[in-house]
Amino acid sequence: MIKELQVADTSELNAARSVPAGLPQGAVSEDAGAPAATANPVPELDDLERRAWRAFLTKHARLARTLEADLVARSSLPLAEFDVLFQLSTSDEQRLRMSELADRVLLSRAGITRLVDRLVADGLATRIKCASDARGAFASLTERGRARLEEARPVHLCAVKHYFLDSLSRTELETLADILERGIPTD
Repeated sequence: MIKELQVADTSELNAARSVPAGLPQGAVSEDAGAPAATANPVPELDDLERRAWRAFLTKHARLARTLEADLVARSSLPLAEFDVLFQLSTSDEQRLRMSELADRVLLSRAGITRLVDRLVADGLATRIKCASDARGAFASLTERGRARLEEARPVHLCAVKHYFLDSLSRTELETLADILERGIPTD
């Protein structure tokens, strides 16, 4: 019975498999996506690449933890909540569709729902139904949310300057921004 279900010609299945974006052709074998031992294998990172990648990951993680701890200690506002309030404050009419807000703060749809629920419970934001889409909703900044953001904003921006920006020259900032803005695909 099981033998009857086997595919006699696997060429169609193999043709349907594709190489992930950015990898050279042949970098994925026909064995369930395992790296091929032959044509164009993906090389290991060299010392400089490994150093740059590790430095980026380490700096990002440490900086995020430091900024979070500083903001919570000085303003009692978690960084994710600050980011949502900031994004709302800079948008037209100080509101955004939940899906757009999730994209801006790099959270999943479920994650942004939970976060906005907390902000609504604290009176910092409201949820408004979308008139043109019964399933859609907007998150909107309240007066209390705007006041909370204005209280935390100088504290956070000073920390960003102190822990990150002040260690770089204007030329280095320009170079860093250019490097980080290029070549990474968006969703």
